[in-house]
Amino acid sequence: MSLVEKIKDLAHAQREQVIEWRRWMHRHPDLSQEEYGTMEFVAERLREIGLNPKTGIGKTGVMAMLRGGVEPDSYCVALRSDYDALPITECTGLSFASENPGVMHACGHDMHTCSLLGAIKILIQFREQLHGSLMFIFEPSEEKYPGGARMMMEDGLFNEVTPNEIYSFHCLPEMDCGKVGMRKGKYMASTDELYWTVKGLGGHGATPHLSVDPIVVASHIVIALQQVVSRNAAPMMPTVLTIGKIQEVGGRTNIIPDTVKMEGIIRTFDEKWRLEAHEKIRKISTGVAEAMGAECDLFIDYGYPYVFNDDACTQQVHDNACAFLGEENVEWLDLRMTAEDFAFFAQKIPACYFRIGIHEPGTPFSNLHRPNLIVDERSLELANGLIAYNAMMALNNKIKNG
Repeated sequence: MSLVEKIKDLAHAQREQVIEWRRWMHRHPDLSQEEYGTMEFVAERLREIGLNPKTGIGKTGVMAMLRGGVEPDSYCVALRSDYDALPITECTGLSFASENPGVMHACGHDMHTCSLLGAIKILIQFREQLHGSLMFIFEPSEEKYPGGARMMMEDGLFNEVTPNEIYSFHCLPEMDCGKVGMRKGKYMASTDELYWTVKGLGGHGATPHLSVDPIVVASHIVIALQQVVSRNAAPMMPTVLTIGKIQEVGGRTNIIPDTVKMEGIIRTFDEKWRLEAHEKIRKISTGVAEAMGAECDLFIDYGYPYVFNDDACTQQVHDNACAFLGEENVEWLDLRMTAEDFAFFAQKIPACYFRIGIHEPGTPFSNLHRPNLIVDERSLELANGLIAYNAMMALNNKIKNG
């Protein structure tokens, strides 16, 4: 029996266990930086599997090592998942829907975590055959700045062992279950959060000439900022600038407020242009406000860098996925403007961040971060098998230093 067949059989045999784990996590979601229950759940599963996890890394993260039977100190491959949930009220109608009001695993992190747990349960059965060691990273707070990856590294995640390669995946609702995809090089955008405070002079709505209306000023700023992408970004440089929230502080039908607050994001794929865009946004915002007799304060929360997939690591995932699933089920993907704090790991270590489809063919599509997101649970069996197979092949190949 081939290694692929052995791993597929093991993944199928533990299918119900992995689904049970995932449903527990789905019922008990934790928000970013509050994942104490999730941390203990993951740590207990790791102990049951036979590992000795370290908890509390980056406040609520978990790490465990599996030392192989052949030259365990010669090479290390890391596997990472995330496990925080979102402040969303679930409306899936599932029997195992969230029991935490207003909190939901609407980004599939429960699926990611339990797929990795399933992969570890497979890998430990091959411990004596492993050429090197495996590091398992369960990351908190992927959804909230400064990001669990950064928090864990700053808390000494790699003090004792720095992996030679690192792999992670994210579910993809628009991709059918049974398929996977990846992209070499730049894959996901950097992201920065933008916070404006536009200060005018409030007054009576019937006497606007005695006021400086911050709502009008903010509106002009929003329109002017469209030039950052349309006239300042190079046409070949993907860039998104979105204002997602506008809120007046005070105000009513006949009251002009003193202040308007706005929030948004900028995303792109080049560090030099990223900083230039910050400066253009600042100059446009303050300049428009000043020209209209108002003031504008802008805070830019410098967020995650863009995700860069190492060519060799990504080719390896592609080849392993073809061997495990068949070439017809493996796709090369386009750039995505979504962001991911896995980028912090990928800056430090050769990496591949790939995608696994979770859409049940013939059913309605729901995107990530939506209250009706449903995961086709057959994807868990595929994921834990593929993760395990890729990890074993990565240790065997030692693509960077072997």
